[in-house]
Amino acid sequence: MVADRPASDRQPSEGPSSDAEPDGAASRARAPRRRIAVLGSSGGNLRSHGGDDPAKLLGDIRRQLEAAGFELAAVQFVAADASMDGIGERARAALWGLAEGRIGPLAEGALAEINATARERDAQLAERIRAGEIDALVLVSADPAGTNAAAVTAAVEAGLPAAGTGGSSIAKAQQLGLRLVSASGTTGTTSTTRAVAYASGLARHWGAKYRPSLGSAGAGSAGDEPAWRRISIRGIMVGSIPAFITLALILAIGKIPGLEGLSEVFDLLIAALPIVVAAVAARKISGLDEVGLVAGAIAGTLAQPGGILGGLVGGILAGLLASWLVRLFLGWRFPATTANIFTGAIAGALPGLLVFFVLAPVTAWLGEGVQALIQAVLEFSPLLAGALAGLVIWPAIIGGVYHAVLLPLVLLEMSQKGHSFFGAIDMAALVMVSFGITMANLLAPRTSGERALAGSGAGVNFFFGTFVEASYPFMFGDKRVFAIALVAATAGGAVVGLTGAEATAYLPAIAAPFVSTTAVGMVTAMATSAAIAFAGTLVVNLFARRKARPAA
Repeated sequence: MVADRPASDRQPSEGPSSDAEPDGAASRARAPRRRIAVLGSSGGNLRSHGGDDPAKLLGDIRRQLEAAGFELAAVQFVAADASMDGIGERARAALWGLAEGRIGPLAEGALAEINATARERDAQLAERIRAGEIDALVLVSADPAGTNAAAVTAAVEAGLPAAGTGGSSIAKAQQLGLRLVSASGTTGTTSTTRAVAYASGLARHWGAKYRPSLGSAGAGSAGDEPAWRRISIRGIMVGSIPAFITLALILAIGKIPGLEGLSEVFDLLIAALPIVVAAVAARKISGLDEVGLVAGAIAGTLAQPGGILGGLVGGILAGLLASWLVRLFLGWRFPATTANIFTGAIAGALPGLLVFFVLAPVTAWLGEGVQALIQAVLEFSPLLAGALAGLVIWPAIIGGVYHAVLLPLVLLEMSQKGHSFFGAIDMAALVMVSFGITMANLLAPRTSGERALAGSGAGVNFFFGTFVEASYPFMFGDKRVFAIALVAATAGGAVVGLTGAEATAYLPAIAAPFVSTTAVGMVTAMATSAAIAFAGTLVVNLFARRKARPAA
C-alpha cells in the first residue's frame, strides 16, 4: 500500500493538454507548472512601499514567478486611493485581477463595494483551491480573517504553502494555520525585492531552480541576464545628464551680478556628481530599484575623492554586489525586510570603501589625465582640434560612438569645471547643423511631406537642443546634404576651437551661449554651422526641384 502524500507536496495542478502529437515525435511528459494565486491589498504601510502602483507590484510578482517556472493563476488585489490604516468605507478603490491573462482593474467603486466584490471572487477562488487548481498562495498585505478568509481557509485545509509580506496580516494567517515558507514585514522592501522573496521562498520549498529576473526588461528577455550584462556606460551617463545640466545652469546664473554666492552651490554640485553617477549605475545594474539606488548613493559618497570615475566604478561594483547579495540573503531565509536593508548597506559600503582607500587615486588620476590630454590638444592647435572634432562628430553619432565615447567625455569635463569643449562641439556641430538642414527643408522642401517632418525637427533642435536625428532623412536621402553637414560641422567646430568656447549639450540653443565660457564665440560658432548647413541644403533642394519640373 502506498502512503498518502502530504497535501503541501502534492503534484502541480494540471493545465489544459492535447492528446495530439506531431507524427514521428517521441512522446515526452511535460511537467505541469505550479499555479500560484496572489491575494492582497495596497495596505497601510505597503502603500508607501509600492502599494500605490498595483500594475508594477503585481507585474513584478508575475515576472519573478515566471522566472522560477511558476504560473500566475489568479489575482485578487484591492487597491485603495489612500492608506488602509483608518480608511473609510466610502474611499475610492479598485479590484485588480486577471482577465484573459492580463493584469488589470476589474471593478472600481467605494471600498465597501469593492470588498464585497472581492469576497465573492474569494469564494470562487476557494473552490478552485479545493479543486486542486491552485498550488500555493502569495499574500501581499492580505486580509486572512476578512476579505481573503475563504481562500486562506481553503489553503489551510489543502495544506498549501504560502509566501507573504505584511506584519499583521502574516501573523493572522499563521494563527489560522497557513503554512508560510517565506514571511516578512513590509518596511524597507520594494515591489521587486518582495517579489523575489516570494518566488525564492516557493522555489526553495519545492526545490525548483530560480534566478531572479532583474533589470528593466521583462521576464524571459534581457532582464534574466546576469547583472554584469546590464553594465552600460552610455546608459549610466545618459541617466546622469540632469545633474550635469543643473551644474551648468548654476554656473551660468552665478555669473549674474549679485548672485556670486552661488559659487558655493556650484562647488557642492561638483562634489555631488560622483554620488549621482554611482546611484544611477547601481540602480540600473542591480535591478533592485530603491535598494540599488541607496547602495549606489552610499558607494558614491565614499567614492567622492575619486571624482566622477570613482563614482562610476563604485556604482558599478555596488550594483553587481547588490544583485548577488539579495539572492544570497533570501537563500539564507532572511526576511525580505532584513535582506533589503543588509543588501543596500553592505553593497554600498564595501565598494565605497574599496574606492575610498584603494582606487580613488587611480580614478582621479585618469580623470585629470583625460582632461589634461584634451587641453594639450587644444593648446597645440585650437583651430585643428575644433575642426577635427566637428568633422568626426556626425560619423560618431551615426556609428553609435557618440554616446559611448564623446558623451562621457562631455560629462567628464563638466564634472571638473562645469563646461566642456565637446559640449560646445555638440551644440555647434550637431544641433545647429541639424537645425540648418531642417530649416532649409521647412522653407524649400522637395516634397510637401518633408515640410512637416522638417518643421517638427527644427523646433526640437532649437528649443530643446536635441533630436539631431531629425536631419537623418535629408542627409541619407542625398549625399550632397550629408557632405554639407560635414562641412558645416567642421567650420562650426573650428570656430569653437579658435574662440576657446566651452559649453554643454542638451540645452535650448538660445540658452547655450549663457552657459558657455564665451557667449560671443559660442554664438559665432553656432551661427556659422547653422548658416552653412541652411544655405547649402537650400541650394541643393532648389536645384533638385528645378530638375524635377520637366519630368512632372
